[in-house]
Amino acid sequence: MRSMSKTEMTVSVIGAFFSTLLATFFSDTILSAEGTHIILASTGATAILVFGMPHVPASQPWNIVGGHLVSAFVGVSCYLLIPVDVIAASATIPLAMLAMHHLRCMHPPGGATAITAVIGGASVHHLGYAFMIVPVFFNAIIILSIAISVATFRDKNPYL
Repeated sequence: MRSMSKTEMTVSVIGAFFSTLLATFFSDTILSAEGTHIILASTGATAILVFGMPHVPASQPWNIVGGHLVSAFVGVSCYLLIPVDVIAASATIPLAMLAMHHLRCMHPPGGATAITAVIGGASVHHLGYAFMIVPVFFNAIIILSIAISVATFRDKNPYL
């Protein structure tokens, strides 16, 4: 992995701040205080990958969006189909990993997204499969959009 220049690092840190701020605001508006903070764990992990390691495969657009969406689907399905939360949460990781492998969209923060669907509380559970779109898809798009914008200030744009 190549190291970032001081300019790249500065721009990346600013991008991570603003993307996380926007995702936090968006999630807080949609989920209320109960579910907001837990979904931001996977969003924060995505921001670290995307802004800190933009050239790795897990930081590429399909991996970000596809990884989160498939993991959210797996998580919601496990919550709805497996009546014991501990087993449902435990099943989300290998099943999300398997699905990401098959769809070639491996994104490690997707594991946190999958588990969030099970342990996220009533506000997350109430969303059902809509959790995939609001907030998961929108948070991924927020981070990806800012990452692409920030990448124009980097020495090499990994998204174009």
